[in-house]
Amino acid sequence: MDKEYPQEKETKNIIQAQGEELLSTKEDQSTTFIDKRAEHSGTPNVKEQTEYRSIIVGIDLGTTNSLIGYYDAGFPILLANREGSRLTPSIVSYAKSSTEPAVGHLAQRQQALYPQRTLSSIKSLMGRRIGDPESQGWKHLVGRPGEPLKIKIDELLLTPEEVSAEILKELKEIAQRSLGMIIRDAIITTPAYFNDAQRQATRRAGELAGFNVRRIISEPTAAALAYGLDKLNDQSRIAVYDFGGGTFDLSILKLDTGFFEVIATAGDTNLGGDLIDEALTKLLLHKLHLKEELELSIFLRLRHAARQAKEELSFIEKTTLRFPFLKATKSQEVTITREELEKIALPIIEKTAPLARRALADSGLSFEDLDELLLVGGTTRMPAVRMFVEKLFKKKPNLSQHPEEAVAIGAVLQGAMLEGKLHEITLLDVTPLSLGIETFGGLMNVIIPRNTTIPTKAGELFTNALAGQEKMRISLLQGERELAKDNWKLGELELPFTPAPKGKARVGVQFSIDVNGLLQVLVRDLCSGEEKIMEITHAVDVSDEAVEAMIADSLEHAFEDHEARLFTEAKLKAEEMLPAVQRALSQLHELISSDTRTAILNTAAHVQHALEKKEGKLLKEKLQELDLSTQSLATLLLEEAMKSKKNQPLE
Repeated sequence: MDKEYPQEKETKNIIQAQGEELLSTKEDQSTTFIDKRAEHSGTPNVKEQTEYRSIIVGIDLGTTNSLIGYYDAGFPILLANREGSRLTPSIVSYAKSSTEPAVGHLAQRQQALYPQRTLSSIKSLMGRRIGDPESQGWKHLVGRPGEPLKIKIDELLLTPEEVSAEILKELKEIAQRSLGMIIRDAIITTPAYFNDAQRQATRRAGELAGFNVRRIISEPTAAALAYGLDKLNDQSRIAVYDFGGGTFDLSILKLDTGFFEVIATAGDTNLGGDLIDEALTKLLLHKLHLKEELELSIFLRLRHAARQAKEELSFIEKTTLRFPFLKATKSQEVTITREELEKIALPIIEKTAPLARRALADSGLSFEDLDELLLVGGTTRMPAVRMFVEKLFKKKPNLSQHPEEAVAIGAVLQGAMLEGKLHEITLLDVTPLSLGIETFGGLMNVIIPRNTTIPTKAGELFTNALAGQEKMRISLLQGERELAKDNWKLGELELPFTPAPKGKARVGVQFSIDVNGLLQVLVRDLCSGEEKIMEITHAVDVSDEAVEAMIADSLEHAFEDHEARLFTEAKLKAEEMLPAVQRALSQLHELISSDTRTAILNTAAHVQHALEKKEGKLLKEKLQELDLSTQSLATLLLEEAMKSKKNQPLE
């Protein structure tokens, strides 16, 4: 496919104000609801006949804990579960003796009894495939390399979406029991660095739980709402440092005339407080003189104790952990100090620094340019994290919100905006990597650059590279490299079109990304009007380590990639120009002098030599010389064409 010329890109499609297209049609009907979980647990059912009202709940579907809330009487309200906690552990246990899986605190208690049938931190597997780094260390995964992964627990075969759906069902039940009404609409948050496959998986989990997922929004963006940053002056620049249980994100937001815009983001979905829990668990094993190869139930007890110790040491200097009957009748206890915790945690915390610097570099800002620094995620409650962040950013963080609840509150506020209960602040995210297609010669043609504000729409016109082509194959790419082969392939589609001479066909390619970050590709033959549409329901199912590697590789190989593109573009031009020069010399043999002919042939030979040596810069220079030396040929060809046309008889 040959690129013809770019079309104007619509890179700032700001979300419309509430009331235009955001509110769904309310259903004027009653619906019967039977709460099966409440029936099994002995707790009261939601009344069987409940009138449906349009309430949009906000959900923080977290790696470690999840929360749900709604907006009422001018305030965001987070709802408590049966244990009286607003935090519901993101754990699901499939005990053989129960027809329904246990979720939350109950599943957490069952984890020691049924460790092989209990799943936690399932968020890290959302949208993943067999062979991805995130799947390493997980047991009971089935599937061929490259296929969407599934988890086998005895006779059960589960997808990560199905497990996450159980957590969402539990949250839904909490809301329906608390509010005495059926809940259908929801806002669900995801890490800013989730790719399309992970966002789609989150949406599917919500749908499996019975939700109408009105919008997927990024966690840092939701946090900015929770902190009330719409009250800042316009042109304010905000950094959201989100360090949760399983993920880390650093987003740079701009407040500009009434809307938030995420101007840069960087993150790692495999970097979080869970790593600190693992390191502290190893310390406990050492202090208790236990080997790492011990029973899973004992290991899980230690892991749970390590997490409790980490949380306690955010407020006290030391804590004593007691393990009754750890080994048969033997009980043990061990003391952990904050200093010990911080020593093993600091190397993990320091991994957030390069991501923060990269996001700032992408935004074109320095640490000094920031007006606000927000801390989000349970791991930021650690004093070591707060001291590290203050030192890194040279700024005291805003601690006005509970870091574990801020994202959920932001999701609730976004739901209130869609309901029209709250003045809407427009939230704009960005694309984490460039999107484009492969063009003739194996080059990556970027249509939507990395860090473009979404929602967005952009397109370009392309033409046929060969005469008589009957179809065009469009390869959709994501990445930062110059050559198509070095980027990630999202998908492929074919468009048949009317055969035409080389360069005469016109095919439009349009990429559009909605507010949820989901990609739709439209390809249209402008002559026949035939078109094809592909919705990307999966993106590049790779780890964020691989995303980091992609960006790092693009910097490391920037010079080589530039040379490769330069040579490829020059090669295509040379392969087209050299035969054209030979035809012109043959056609105008009697009209040009031998000196002119010799000079042109010499220059053409230099072009051929540079082409064979594969020297892009030299080839480009020689092509420019050939272009200059053949200007007289071009003039003569034009004159001959005019004479030929003039001498043609009238029709």
